[in-house]
Amino acid sequence: MTAPDDRDATASTPPRPARRVAVIGGGITGAAAAHHLGLRRADGTLDHVVLFEAEHDVGGRSLTTPFAGLDHVDCGPDAFLARVPDATALAAQVGVVDELVHPERVGAAVWYDGMHDIPDGLVLGVPGNPLSLARSSLLSWRGKARAALEPLLPRTSTEPDSIGEFVRARFGDEVHERLVDALVGSIYATDTDRFSLAEMPQLAALTSDRSLLAAARRTATKGTASAAASPIFATPAAGMQRLTTSTVAAARSKGVEVRTGRPVVIESAPGASEWAVDGERFDAVIVATPAGAALGVLGAVAPDTVEILSRAETSDVALLSLHVDGSEWPDRLGGRSGYLVPKPVQRSVTAVSFASQKWAHWQPPGGGQILRVSLGRDGAPVLHLSDEELVERALDDLHLHLGVRFSPTEVRVSRWPGAFAQYRPHHRRWVEALRATLPSGIAVAGSAYDGIGIPACVRSGRTIAERVVDHLAPLPH
Repeated sequence: MTAPDDRDATASTPPRPARRVAVIGGGITGAAAAHHLGLRRADGTLDHVVLFEAEHDVGGRSLTTPFAGLDHVDCGPDAFLARVPDATALAAQVGVVDELVHPERVGAAVWYDGMHDIPDGLVLGVPGNPLSLARSSLLSWRGKARAALEPLLPRTSTEPDSIGEFVRARFGDEVHERLVDALVGSIYATDTDRFSLAEMPQLAALTSDRSLLAAARRTATKGTASAAASPIFATPAAGMQRLTTSTVAAARSKGVEVRTGRPVVIESAPGASEWAVDGERFDAVIVATPAGAALGVLGAVAPDTVEILSRAETSDVALLSLHVDGSEWPDRLGGRSGYLVPKPVQRSVTAVSFASQKWAHWQPPGGGQILRVSLGRDGAPVLHLSDEELVERALDDLHLHLGVRFSPTEVRVSRWPGAFAQYRPHHRRWVEALRATLPSGIAVAGSAYDGIGIPACVRSGRTIAERVVDHLAPLPH
């Protein structure tokens, strides 16, 4: 009796089923998901991964274009939070960590009927240094007296899940409106009275202590001690789009196919647990687009999901880049990275970055300064205005705030509809309800659901990608 040869053994073993995944959306969330899936393809877990992007270039809102004689000036976000590890770790994986640069060590201000330095010891606007707060010119004596009561107050419930309601109860209106809402509201273009406290982890972590000030003081002290070794923000010198394009390039090197200029939708496929995208069958699909785009992508296969998703709220913003001649730039504005404008005194502008003072690599070769001016937020739409009207409003507000009527030599208007997801109180319940309606094999990822900011988007993309891998593992052939 002879042993069967290798061909017999191979023939008797059923072939492993193919594992095919589509990722829709070429922003940083989709890029991170595709890169993670590419790693799993390289280790033999997956067979075929395709990244689809409707535009001709990947990057999404992380768009970088030439401006003021420089090759790379961001039209959207100009940095990511470096102390949250996700984006920095991705930069290391895709080979751009050595290209990261950090902001100059210059201070910021709040404009409230005049320019006021931001007090030391803040944690997303929550005071952690009573002495610095007492010395600040930003608050009235009444506001300071109200804030001083905070350590004496009984614990405040977080059940309403509103940043504004919680901070006002602890510190009063002035601290909330001139510090917390000015900072958080500017970063996320939101009204913090209607924004989930639980979805702002750095703030939510402070609520474990009875006194918010005491918790912020401990957190701020830790941050000060580690600041030199751990910069708060980072960006590739070639702009934020570089992180996305490098991530997609790294995914390609792992065998991920990338199809740009291809708007797609998901359709049902005849096979069990299969979906059709761009005429091809996939076992799983990750939708990593903004909520508005996801409505169209999912419309044919997930009506219940679309009904819930249609309730998602977002805010639009316009970001104006202005190149100002050096002769117009007052010396008194040196040493600052920019300023915030609290809602009670806002007209159109919500924040201004003195970009050439914030970033050493954004010095125009012909001289002068680059300003980045933000307009629009939740409850204050601006995209109905023409480019000319946006510029005029920005220049009027700059004149009011800085006492200078600028005549920029170059202007770039970047419009970002639906730029910021608005996490209403108890946002997590909405996300859980939405994901419960998704058909098997379809997942959603990105800032509409899992956190705003580059690190949160990277984490969402990678986490959802691994969940999809886990979902595919037990599927029958």
